[in-house]
Amino acid sequence: MLLIQLLDESTTSSLTTTTLFYCHMNKYFFIILLVLASCQSKIDSNTVVGIQPYEGFPKEKTDTIAHTIATFYTVKTVILPELPLPKNAFIQVKSARYRADSLIRIQQREKAANLDYIIGVTHKDISVTKKGKDGKVKQPSSNYSDWGIMGLAYCPGNSCIVSTFRIQHPSTEKHFTRLKKVAVHEFGHNLGLPHCADKTCVMTDAVESVATIDKAQLALCKSCVSKLK
Repeated sequence: MLLIQLLDESTTSSLTTTTLFYCHMNKYFFIILLVLASCQSKIDSNTVVGIQPYEGFPKEKTDTIAHTIATFYTVKTVILPELPLPKNAFIQVKSARYRADSLIRIQQREKAANLDYIIGVTHKDISVTKKGKDGKVKQPSSNYSDWGIMGLAYCPGNSCIVSTFRIQHPSTEKHFTRLKKVAVHEFGHNLGLPHCADKTCVMTDAVESVATIDKAQLALCKSCVSKLK
């Protein structure tokens, strides 16, 4: 009886250890799946995207972005009432700018419950601290600690910001094409699309040059399209 009891206890202990091991493994596997899934936001025709124009942004450009996002991604867009740019996002290091990361956080915090996403649009210059793959500020830090950008979005995310300040062009048509591409690009990041190696894809990295945007098409490559399905 004692031998049987010891064997039973040993077997139970072994089973308990094995069960705990698999429980922990399943837990970690679930977390990994959750993280991977969180960077892919599914959208459909019922998805509502708010277009938030900031003070002084032309109505024609707001309408263009609303129409472009609606038709490109097959979602609903709603143009929100114009707002002044938040004073707490203002910064003046090299020049007067608004921190893009601050604007994104403010939009997230104040986003109405009936909106799935929000895209801020402004004619003012926006900036961010640009970091390398090591997580450190790129050098020279005097340039990259407050780096002017055309737009910013995070993945996962439900908020992004687009600026026309750095995409000006004498040709109205070219300027509007740039605006459409930047808006589609940033919202693509919100949906989980990373930068694409295909230089003709709208999700290609601008690599600090507006010329890259001009060379890209206002379209997703096959690889990026598949990621949205």
